[in-house]
Amino acid sequence: MNLDPDGRVVGGITGFLTFVLLNVSYLVLCLPVVTIGMATSALFEVTMRYSDDEQGRPLRDFFRALLPNALRATVVAAATLLPAAALAFSGLFWFASGSAIGAGAAILSFLGAVYLFAAFLYGMALVGRYRGTIGRTIVNALRLPGAEPLRTMLLVVIPATAVSLAIIFPPFTFILLTIGCSLAAYGAAFLFRGVFARY
Repeated sequence: MNLDPDGRVVGGITGFLTFVLLNVSYLVLCLPVVTIGMATSALFEVTMRYSDDEQGRPLRDFFRALLPNALRATVVAAATLLPAAALAFSGLFWFASGSAIGAGAAILSFLGAVYLFAAFLYGMALVGRYRGTIGRTIVNALRLPGAEPLRTMLLVVIPATAVSLAIIFPPFTFILLTIGCSLAAYGAAFLFRGVFARY
């Protein structure tokens, strides 16, 4: 049996392996924590471009996008992800109090954390797609979850579902570590493109 190097089977295998390498590279670059913004914006830049015409070299383009996005992505991530983490921690604190007021405060804190996490995702996509100022990017990232509630809900459901599946079914963690993040980013790219086309 002869395989055509330009055929669909070889192309499919090559694409799958590329996304596996992209996923592993992304996770390794997220390990220092402070580089989460830079790595996420580069991942979104590559997957949005790939979802548009399925051309280019995602892995090579990912590494090329890291440095140009570094400063803006780090600042935007700090402005959205750090407050989201603080609100999530606050929600856990209030939830542990056991009172009705504490439960209400916990719900508000969790909702705020989810909103800011969505703003983080939009912010990273904006950094990857456009070359705006840091201030304008943060403002737009904070506005988009409220302006696009349906797509925002879908954006948040993608990582929430992946994490929930890994907790409920631990072998799913292997999928997250091999292709889950890059595949989720590729799916989110279509949502981002729909949002950005409107504005």
